[in-house]
Amino acid sequence: MESLIEWMSQPWPWYVAGPLIAFTMVLLLFVGKSFGVSDTLRTTCAIGGGGRVSDFFDFDWRKQVWNLIFVLGAVIGGFIASTWLQQPEPIPLAQDTVMKLQELGISNPGADYLPEEIFSWESLFTLRGFVMLVIGGFLIGFGARYAGGCTSGHAISGLSNLQVPSLIAVVGFFIGGLIMTYLLLPVILTL
Repeated sequence: MESLIEWMSQPWPWYVAGPLIAFTMVLLLFVGKSFGVSDTLRTTCAIGGGGRVSDFFDFDWRKQVWNLIFVLGAVIGGFIASTWLQQPEPIPLAQDTVMKLQELGISNPGADYLPEEIFSWESLFTLRGFVMLVIGGFLIGFGARYAGGCTSGHAISGLSNLQVPSLIAVVGFFIGGLIMTYLLLPVILTL
């Protein structure tokens, strides 16, 4: 059992993970489903009776239960990974990246996946934490709804179906990520 945990805790090479994603997509296409996580909010609202308030939530949510089970599995998998499969070594970062993050106020870059200066209850009640977590979360939710899906839905499912809107959305995600990384994040971290 220990060797299995050791094997699972290592990064999987592209030639294993890539075909597994492709197999999953072929399987979903075969059964007539599309992959994406952002629709689970719509399904949850429909289960809670949102269809009485808005036509957007008035649909047969029972056809989307499989997606809720997938998200529940992702949450359970995240808990298992963060509890039992974490690496004891720091995250390998380039020295230049470490220095730049330290200049921006991240005291120990690479020690954790989520720096406490940004992702903690204490930082939530600071201006920087509010901007990063609350406003950023709102913008991600709004963007996923406006783009008709999240990054996983467009990049994995949409591109594998050769959908032009998904290609446009993925290009927009990358441009947005570059703008955030190089222009906005340095400003936000100095708040």
